[in-house]
Amino acid sequence: MSVDLEVLLNDVMDKSGIAHKRSIQNIASLLSNAITNPDHPNGDDSAAMINADGFDLLAGEGFISEFVNTDPWFAGWCGIMVNVSDIAAMGGRATAVINTIWSNDGELVKEIYSGMSQASKVFNVPIVGGHTNLNSDSTQLAVSIFGKAKSLLSSFDAEPDHALVAAIDLRGAFREPFLNWNAATSAPAERLRGDLELLPKIAELRLAHSAKDISQAGLLGTTVMLLESSEVGAEIDLMQIPKPDQVKWLDWLCCFPSFGYLLTTPIEKLDQLLETFKARDIHAAQIGRITEDKLMRIHYQGQTQTFWNIDKQPLTGMTKQNQPHISKKTVNTKPMDVNYA
Repeated sequence: MSVDLEVLLNDVMDKSGIAHKRSIQNIASLLSNAITNPDHPNGDDSAAMINADGFDLLAGEGFISEFVNTDPWFAGWCGIMVNVSDIAAMGGRATAVINTIWSNDGELVKEIYSGMSQASKVFNVPIVGGHTNLNSDSTQLAVSIFGKAKSLLSSFDAEPDHALVAAIDLRGAFREPFLNWNAATSAPAERLRGDLELLPKIAELRLAHSAKDISQAGLLGTTVMLLESSEVGAEIDLMQIPKPDQVKWLDWLCCFPSFGYLLTTPIEKLDQLLETFKARDIHAAQIGRITEDKLMRIHYQGQTQTFWNIDKQPLTGMTKQNQPHISKKTVNTKPMDVNYA
């Protein structure tokens, strides 16, 4: 079926979680002025702080109340899964999580904890503490995670002429009523842990320079965030994006995949990177290339549209340029390669 690319991209802009990411602009300048982490820029999937053996990683996720109230068990599961994914996207391994739950519904809280406990066992990441309050007017869920990395992957390290790769586990289905592609809850625990281990191995072997976990902003929105951080652009061929045949483009570009990553790599390492995912039956493909012009262009069956102008349309506002305490030099690989401003 023919797709009008301009209409599709306008719908993606309206229906994905991109608008939620725009809100980060409101606090980006405040963070830059008030908080300094000389080890790594603010705005990546995890904060990274140098330790004696590599990096300590710290990340957190808050969840939309509608999702938590509609599907509390899966919300609890996702409290672990999405945080583990953020740590992996940085080239790290998760070590522990803590949670914060506010509610007035004890039964709903039990469902949240049930999903969270199950995911904790599956991903082998212990819940070591948190805060629970059952005297709140509404239900709120947030989960924070700790991890470690020997070598970093970062959305601040994409470089012009590198290949842009999408790696997504297509072995799943949407968990209604939201656009969450669930390739995890029925999968063997050993397989899920082995799949996540790919990311730190890729980092340590330097098969990729940058990476980002595909978030609620969808694949295109997450790409914008990566490009904004690195202050580059991209040419993307929509037809190269791994996608289940039965899923509509709009749904796929707006969804959160339970295992989905964007990576950039030099062309000479592309085949090895793709083979790394293929060996575990994860669909990965070069979907485009990084450019220097700071425009994100989408191509589809002879049609071309500019989806984003990185120079003129801030999304999160999180760039190295806006964080003067961070060196303009690429922040990557091992701790001794990180330069301070």
